[in-house]
Amino acid sequence: MARIAVIGAGMGAMAAAARLAVAGHRVTVYERTATHGGAVGRFARDGFAFDTGPGLLQLPAVYRDLFVKTGREPLEQCVELVQVDPASRHLFDDGTDVVLPNASRAGAVAALDAALGGGAGARWGAFLDRARETWDRTRRPLLEEPLPADPGPLGRDPYPALRTGLLRRGTSTLGEIGGRELRDPRLAALLASYALSYGFDPLTAPASAAVLPYMEQTFGNWYVRGGMRALADAVYARCLARKVEFVFSAEVTGVREKDGRACGLELADGSGVDADQVVAGAPLPSALGWPHRETDLRTGRFVVCLALRGDREAGTVHRTVVHRTERALPMVTVLRPDDPALVPGPGHESLTLTVTVPVIGGTVGGAQEWATEEHAAAFADRVVAAAETAAPGLRERVLWREVRTPADTLRETGSLQVPGPALAGAQGQLLPAPNRSPLPGLYLAGGWSHPGGGLAHAGMSGALAAGLIVEGEGFRGSQ
Repeated sequence: MARIAVIGAGMGAMAAAARLAVAGHRVTVYERTATHGGAVGRFARDGFAFDTGPGLLQLPAVYRDLFVKTGREPLEQCVELVQVDPASRHLFDDGTDVVLPNASRAGAVAALDAALGGGAGARWGAFLDRARETWDRTRRPLLEEPLPADPGPLGRDPYPALRTGLLRRGTSTLGEIGGRELRDPRLAALLASYALSYGFDPLTAPASAAVLPYMEQTFGNWYVRGGMRALADAVYARCLARKVEFVFSAEVTGVREKDGRACGLELADGSGVDADQVVAGAPLPSALGWPHRETDLRTGRFVVCLALRGDREAGTVHRTVVHRTERALPMVTVLRPDDPALVPGPGHESLTLTVTVPVIGGTVGGAQEWATEEHAAAFADRVVAAAETAAPGLRERVLWREVRTPADTLRETGSLQVPGPALAGAQGQLLPAPNRSPLPGLYLAGGWSHPGGGLAHAGMSGALAAGLIVEGEGFRGSQ
């Protein structure tokens, strides 16, 4: 039985911890804050509750597998999963209104044809065919297996070239797909929204980002009753049931090394922890060499939580995306879950607005309109005004609001940014750190490691890190 120290209590770290404990190891998690869950946060006040991180789950099979492998109770006995249908509503500046069904390609094609006309549905369907090829080529190396020793081939974009006559013409970015293949600014905006939600710029994101809409429209969106925080609570409870120990308010400042391998942790209070293996489930200080995606423009999450008077209208769509042509506010995501657990009683609604905003130079400063409390309030006003397209009369219903910026994300998770999933192409710049670090005995899990951010990807990172420790060389093709 090895002593394993886990840094951070985020979803990927807890997924690794539970799997390692089941394998017979003694696992202790050290978390810098007072709670678990990482970016899967919750804000509650006056009987209202809001998800401040991810609002929906894709690929629930990742967490079904975690619960099957770590105990007798399956996921559905621990949380109530609800398939969100319709999957989303999209509102455009010209008044176009599109409602897309959940996990139905034929339904999405029909909805786009009806709303946009001009063969829009057929073009979207043809695009999904190419996106499926991209998914098939990258699913295993970018989701189910550790990064190969030579990730060079993943730096080449696997999105298939569009055939035009006798020629095949390649597409290098998601933005080019919108212009060249979809040929409708509304379809292009729909495609771009999947990249923007993860903080990718569609003008520079590789064409392989086509897997993002493919995943949603193939596997669907799911909600957890009580809010997505309930999923974090369930994973935490599973860890406790497997005898994982948690030490909260324990900030890790370094990884101990001996004879060229990790042998424990250094804590902010000056104490140390001995361990046979270390799993880093949170970004390590830069001095420790944690690799980040090196870009000049990074993005974070700006969230407005609205406590509303009045019931949620019958037929309201769970998620609405308001598309805008304004560069500073191109898209607002409106989440309106039909969940009595999120409100103090009848006659109230809990509504969350989310915008991806830029973070310059890895700090909160700069010229961003949300960078100070005063500017954040003014930016929140604009976000609420934009959201009224989806919820007319919204401002008149507000009892109070809570505004959260990337500075809150930094305080709660140790990072300003919200990581996106790994993408092939872009010369490998969008491949996160491998689960096995260059330092023997140190493994990486969580959204900042392979296969990247998002609830499903973070959960899979925990499975990969644990598998490398338990099974060693050769695990799922690792070298």
